[in-house]
Amino acid sequence: MMNVFIIGSKGIPAKYGGFETFVDNLTRLRVNENIHYHVSCMDDNNNEFYHNNVRCFNVKVPNVGSAKAVLYDIYSLRETINYIKKNNLNDCIVYILACRIGPVFSYYKKLLEQLNVKVFVNPDGHEWKRSKWNYAIRKYWKLSENLMVKHSDLLVCDSKGIEAYIHEDYKKYDPKTCFIAYGADVSSSNLNKDDEKIISDWNNKHDITLKNYYLIVGRFVPENNYELMISEFMKSNSTKDLVIISNVEENKFYDELLERTNFKSDPRIKFVGTVYNQEVLKAIRENAFGYIHGHEVGGTNPSLLEALASTDLNLLLGVVFNKEVGGEAAVYFSKDAGSLSELINKVDKYESTKINKLSELAKNRIREEYSWDKIVKDYEDLFVS
Repeated sequence: MMNVFIIGSKGIPAKYGGFETFVDNLTRLRVNENIHYHVSCMDDNNNEFYHNNVRCFNVKVPNVGSAKAVLYDIYSLRETINYIKKNNLNDCIVYILACRIGPVFSYYKKLLEQLNVKVFVNPDGHEWKRSKWNYAIRKYWKLSENLMVKHSDLLVCDSKGIEAYIHEDYKKYDPKTCFIAYGADVSSSNLNKDDEKIISDWNNKHDITLKNYYLIVGRFVPENNYELMISEFMKSNSTKDLVIISNVEENKFYDELLERTNFKSDPRIKFVGTVYNQEVLKAIRENAFGYIHGHEVGGTNPSLLEALASTDLNLLLGVVFNKEVGGEAAVYFSKDAGSLSELINKVDKYESTKINKLSELAKNRIREEYSWDKIVKDYEDLFVS
């Protein structure tokens, strides 16, 4: 029996977040019964429970602000080491999601080595580039990444672009890496009557017409290029709406963006809050004319995979991570002035046959390269190899 301890997600069942969704699908779709998963979960108690027929252990962490996630990983590692010792387990792997605990990683790595435990790390994206962090925290993230790359047995990258970056920036460590993508679901939305009413009410409330809006879904942070997308859309000649699903409540960036772009003067720009019902959100993606994706920090972005799986036409910022995922199934814009607005004017006039062809390419790409069944098989092969 192979015991795999997964540390770093907030836990399952997944309520939100890329890592949480990944862990939920990895355990729910398990095929190899010889793999026993143990999943750390952030909670206000230290209870154990089972979900997806795998052992989940809660880890109680004090609320210490931005350092809470760091403490969570450390406490989870301690609990894991104690559990392995107490139960005298062999054939163990610890899989840590994201590089948060670099300064103490070598200490715990030595303890795990004494137990013959391998440690895999998912380096995630460029956390140290995110604008939400101040200078000191960014420096910490970069240092932490450095030390975790240095001491891990294997780095599992969900983006070939991230894998190339790891080898280029940390070649002095000669890091061992592999690529396993993130997953997506290509099935159509499955709406019940309540869901259909939610969508109907939602459309009426925001004056939204099917196939007559561009859609943006994602965290409301500067590095996702909201200012670029909004200002360029305002310059376009499109008669369609720009629907933005994001949490902007009490967000300083929202006020700054309003001041710089005056987007409230354009009735096409519609901030509609958040949508947590996944079937409803999938239907909203399906009903959009096009999806606009401005993420430029990180690796494979879950919202991009979901868009390719659900939305016919996808307009992506042309950075290496997005091109790697979208391939020929999407159209691309740059950060140059006029690039996106000109692309919007162009795709607004696409014939349905061209849009349908792009849609078919996108869904096939998800099925062949990013289906959850494929991702789960790749991970199971890795764990037992």
